[in-house]
Amino acid sequence: MRGVVFDGKQVEVVDDLVVRDPGPGEVLVAISAAGLCHSDLSVIDGTIPFPVPVVLGHEGAGVVEAVGAGVTHVAAGDHVSLSTLANCGTCAQCDRGRPTMCRQAIGRPGKPFTQGGRSVYQFASNSAFAERTVVKAVQVVRIPKDIPLPSAALIGCGVLTGVGAVLNRAKVDRGESVLVIGTGGIGLNVIQGARIAGALRIVAVDANPAKEAVARQFGATDFLTSTEGVKDLLPTGADHAFECVGRVELIRQAIDLLDRHGQAVVLGVPPASAEASFLVSSMYLDKSILGCRYGSSRPQRDIALYAELYRAGRLLLDELVTETYPVEDFEKARADAEAGRVARGVLTF
Repeated sequence: MRGVVFDGKQVEVVDDLVVRDPGPGEVLVAISAAGLCHSDLSVIDGTIPFPVPVVLGHEGAGVVEAVGAGVTHVAAGDHVSLSTLANCGTCAQCDRGRPTMCRQAIGRPGKPFTQGGRSVYQFASNSAFAERTVVKAVQVVRIPKDIPLPSAALIGCGVLTGVGAVLNRAKVDRGESVLVIGTGGIGLNVIQGARIAGALRIVAVDANPAKEAVARQFGATDFLTSTEGVKDLLPTGADHAFECVGRVELIRQAIDLLDRHGQAVVLGVPPASAEASFLVSSMYLDKSILGCRYGSSRPQRDIALYAELYRAGRLLLDELVTETYPVEDFEKARADAEAGRVARGVLTF
């Protein structure tokens, strides 16, 4: 079968990939569509260290092909969206409703694939850039069949992360002000999360002025090409500021632009060794700097919720899919993503 494999030096679309059958508590999914996220690109450029060779992709949707023993919540033929969260479901963090903090879901890459007799790693417990993948049952969420699979694919990372950061981590409330730095796939979902939460002022910042129209479509009330004008719009600062780019100087700006009792949420991914600075004295006004893993999500609950919000016309998905690419055109999709020409490109099988 076809898949996108990174060997540490180059990325190749191969056609001799093999995936094993699902074991107990696992599901085999035929992938229909997968979003190309910057986290995939970050593996390629070394920003996110990961063992190789690896099948990339972590934002996918498809159709259940087979289930292992003990799996009852999905069956062959079901349409599903996949999460990357292979949490155990039984530890103290899972029991507290914090599956993103489950240690079983972090840093334990499996090898369900082989290619030419060698084992190949699975990225983010998912590997959606393959015609088929095997995941834990907890990662598979059934969705209504009237949701287009290219749109449904984006729920599993961009929507869970961006909307989840607003609703689950920052807990934005009605009437509050939100600053969003960076309007790529994650930033747009932060914007629409803020709109859904009832934020009164949503200020989007992106160096590319061409992104204004789509930012406003998703819910931005204002658009700037730098943070210099934020204080003109929010004289006392923002209640919440989300950094969605992954640059330490922008993290500092997000912190500096907070109002009293404001929260800066770090979503962008800088290099692993990057350090950011801030004025300690400014924090005594009850300001907070929040990390956020995967939107602090509970995927079985949240994916189902976002699917219904989409069906109700309140959550935008189709508008996120800027362009679809056959998997063979991965290099074109990668180039478009790196150049910022698409909000989200989607690979199709």
